[in-house]
Amino acid sequence: MSPFKRMPRLAILTLVALAAFVVSGCAAEGDASAVAGGAAIDVQLQEWAVVVSEDSASAGEITFTITNDGPADVHEFVVVATDLDAGDLPTDETGAVTEEGEGMEVVDEVEDIPVGETEDLVVSLDAGHYVLICNIYSEDEDEAHYAMGMRTNFTVNE
Repeated sequence: MSPFKRMPRLAILTLVALAAFVVSGCAAEGDASAVAGGAAIDVQLQEWAVVVSEDSASAGEITFTITNDGPADVHEFVVVATDLDAGDLPTDETGAVTEEGEGMEVVDEVEDIPVGETEDLVVSLDAGHYVLICNIYSEDEDEAHYAMGMRTNFTVNE
């Protein structure tokens, strides 16, 4: 006898509904816009670049899904509101961005993302110009990731 013939109809319907719920949750898992209700931007941090899936989004909630592609260094992801170009942020003597510098404001960040790891950062951004950077300075290697090229412009539209 089939195990389904022994189950009451209500139990079968409950299992079908639960399966549909699980499947829909899995489909939305990789789609931040479905989960967060706003724009979803994939970000790859790599030596030596910040690569975004889109260089603009509409104002509101934006989910940055940030992956450190390495290959060797820990990276961070910093969202900076500024009218300055990505290559013109104020830096200190090491080449790292002075995060309290004139003409810019750090909106939010995710620090110390290990190689191969992925983190989400959800921010609410107004229309304007932003710069996305890795601002790690390694004393051992005497490398400022920003100075090495880990920066990109990002625009938020009305």
